[in-house]
Parts: sequence; structure tokens; C-alpha cells
Amino acid sequence: MGFRFLGLAVVALSFVAAWFIMDLQAFRQNPLSVPEQGITIVVEPGSTLKSIAARLEQQQLLEKPAYLVLLGRYRRLDSRIKAGEFHLETGTTPEQLLEQLSSGKVIQHQLTLIEGDTFKEMMQRVRQDPVMVQTLESTDPDTVMAAIGFPGLHPEGRFLPETYHFPRGTSDVEFLSRAYLDMETFLRNSWAERDKDLPLKTPYEALILASIVEKETGVPSERARIAGVFVRRLKKGMKLQTDPTVIYGMGDNFDGDIRFRDLRTDTPYNTYTRFGLPPTPIAMPGKDAILAALHPAPGSELYFVSKGDGSHHFSSTLAEHNRAVDQFQRKR
Repeated sequence: MGFRFLGLAVVALSFVAAWFIMDLQAFRQNPLSVPEQGITIVVEPGSTLKSIAARLEQQQLLEKPAYLVLLGRYRRLDSRIKAGEFHLETGTTPEQLLEQLSSGKVIQHQLTLIEGDTFKEMMQRVRQDPVMVQTLESTDPDTVMAAIGFPGLHPEGRFLPETYHFPRGTSDVEFLSRAYLDMETFLRNSWAERDKDLPLKTPYEALILASIVEKETGVPSERARIAGVFVRRLKKGMKLQTDPTVIYGMGDNFDGDIRFRDLRTDTPYNTYTRFGLPPTPIAMPGKDAILAALHPAPGSELYFVSKGDGSHHFSSTLAEHNRAVDQFQRKR
């Protein structure tokens, strides 16, 4: 009798096991209840697969959350779950979900730092980003540079303007540290391959010149040519006489219009009253402006004037320059 009961129990357990295996296999292959447009889920740091499964069940995305936990343990993925923001497409199966959660392929957000923006304008963009975690108490230069590990440095121009991709949860300090180090790396590598006869002593001086080139023109083909004008003026001991540095030195006093008296008002950034480069960059130069400053176009031009359409007329002599000013500026 006992052996018969034991035999029946074994058979029953075999049927249960077989049913369970088939049910689990069906669970692995059947898609979750993801809407047609997909859905985004956020996995907080420290979340367990069990807590994720329970939340997916509450959102009516997943049936049998215990199966997901069991499958994760079987595939040894339960301990490899990454925090972040994940987008689930319609048709995602539990097995694909586990692979996605353990792969770290989280949603990437983006923020673009714009060439020619000042540090103040850059920080406004960072502050307004809806995804980035704001941890800085203030956006003043001393606070920001100390937070990213470079206290005492002037921040202007030290962040590389690019489109940066980052996951939800990235802090402002992490983002700024990356942009700072990217600029340091690009500037250092570019400086190593610079033209050898430049009147620039350090990579920082190249950064200053590049920032002026960036602000002087929005026409890509002119950058190296404008850099050439400034390099020749530096070599000859001439003042740079560039309006963007004057405007930067005016700070909040600039109302959108630069006047003759502004050109005569001395500040550390007024290149009409002072020789050489200003003490710091005046904006964020892009890669092309940096390369232009390090590889200026050859030639004899020492002057340029805006033609009113974004481009410039270049001149080699003061007489020619004055005629161009009459043509393009004074009559206008």
C-alpha cells in the first residue's frame, strides 16, 4: 500500500514538475503587457528584482512576478540588475526584460553646450535641464570649480561645447566634470600638434585666442583666416582690437550696442586699450575654433571688417581696411 502511494506521489510530482516547466517556458516567451507606444520604467539604485517584479505587476505589465524572480536567479541575472531608466518596447518578453535590466542599456538624455556661450549662459542651460540632478548650491564660478575639483581656476572657456548624452540620475557636477575633462583632453592633444611658430606660450593662451575666434565669426571657413589675422598682430606687437573682448569686459553694462566710448574705457579685456591677449577666454570655443587658433591660415591680412551678412572683408593694409570700413560699416 505504502509503495503504491509513493508511486502515485512520484507520478503526481512528475506531472506537476512537467506542468511547471511548460508554464515557465510559456512565461519566458510570452510578451509583457506593454502598450503599443512602449513604456518607460525607472529602476532606483538598490532595487531588487523582486521589488521590480512587484512594481511591474502593480502597473499591470507583468503576470506571475515570482516567475520573473525565479528566471532571473536561474539565469544568474538577478544580482546584475542596473539602476537607471529603461524603455520597454511592445513585444518585450520577460527574458528580454532581464537582459535589458542587466545590460545597463538605459535611456540616454542629451544636453548641448553651445559654441560661443559664456560660462553664465552654459550654467543656465545646465540649471534648466529637466533630467539632470541639481546638487550645486550656487552657479557662481568659485562654487562650480571647487565642486568639480579645480578650485581657484577661472571657468570661462574651460568646458567643451558638444552634445552630451547621459542617463537619468546624472548630477550637474558629474556632467560639468565630464565637459571640463573633455576640453582638457582635446586642448592638450591639439596643442601637441600645433604649428611651431605661434606666438602662444601655453595651451591656455591658445584657448583664449580660440574663444576670440569663436566669437568673431559664425562662418566656419573664416575661422583659420581670422586666427591668422590675430596671430600676425600678436607677432607684430599690434593690439588685437576685437569688439567681443570689449563686450565681455563690460559685463552686465553691455546693452546690445557697443559705442566709441566703450572702446576707450579700459578694462582687463579691452583689446583696444591693452596689448596682447585678454586674461581669460571670453566664451566656450568649439573644436574648430581651437584648431584654427593652433593652425592659422597663412597670409598677410592684418585687418577685417564685418560685411553685415556674417562674413568679413579682409585687408592687408590700413588704407585698404579704411576703405572697407567705409563700404561696409560707415555707410550702413
